[in-house]
Amino acid sequence: QVHIVESGGGLVQAGGSLRLSCAASGRTGSTVSMAWFRQAPGKEREFVAAITWSGSRTYYAESVKGRFTISRDNAKNMMALQMNSLKPEDTAVYYCAAGVATTRPAAPESYSFWGQGTQVTVSS
Repeated sequence: QVHIVESGGGLVQAGGSLRLSCAASGRTGSTVSMAWFRQAPGKEREFVAAITWSGSRTYYAESVKGRFTISRDNAKNMMALQMNSLKPEDTAVYYCAAGVATTRPAAPESYSFWGQGTQVTVSS
């Protein structure tokens, strides 16, 4: 089993920045692929970004490309999402997800382990 905890959410003005962190514990050998998803009120959960074990490949939703950066530190079992130039439409609960290697990094079903989420609110 893998236990995942997100942190770093909060309230920020449009144009500001936040850095989300994700800590994994337990059988971290199952965290080859890691990703961030988000869910806004009344909307379905959507893919934000994903990263492979080595960090050599990253994937982003079109809506966050050029503004968000995903990274990981395997020695610390940590993953991060640096969010810059935030917009009100980025407001959502952000979830960290982890799973085995996948060819579908943007699909929620590719991930077996999920955190409880952290709220990000961007005011206009």
